[in-house]
Amino acid sequence: MAFALGLLAGTAIHSSWWSRRADTVATETQETALPRAAPAPRFDPSISYPAEVVRIIDGDTFEARVRVWPGLDVDTKVRLRGIDAAELHARCGDELTKAEAARSALQTILAQGDVHLSQVGIDKYGGRVDAAVATRGTADVSAALLTGGFARAYGGGKRGTWCG
Repeated sequence: MAFALGLLAGTAIHSSWWSRRADTVATETQETALPRAAPAPRFDPSISYPAEVVRIIDGDTFEARVRVWPGLDVDTKVRLRGIDAAELHARCGDELTKAEAARSALQTILAQGDVHLSQVGIDKYGGRVDAAVATRGTADVSAALLTGGFARAYGGGKRGTWCG
């Protein structure tokens, strides 16, 4: 969560807001005027953040220690962008079997090392980020899980059932 907040605070706020805010403060009172803030850089989806996997949560989510700046690491939960895997809190035996297989597949892929996050955003449920993930041997972890049959495409709407 801290990673997402830091990322958004530092990069997603449009720079014109900072300029307008500094101008407003300056016109309210010259004595307490803040210096004009430097424009915040815009979010750049091409930025890749190195990450160390802390633990695998399920087939589409893991916890990572992400290097957001030299000397600054943030622990956060990462949801793989664009996919949905069966839940370990299953509603039926079939879903549990699929969830365990997806979790194992994700663990195997992330064990390749050199994990990087890109296209980072806030996940719709909060408390975690949504990101494209790559490893040393897998350029797109979400695509690999889709191709392997461990997940299905997900665009953010209502998720379907994994039970029969």
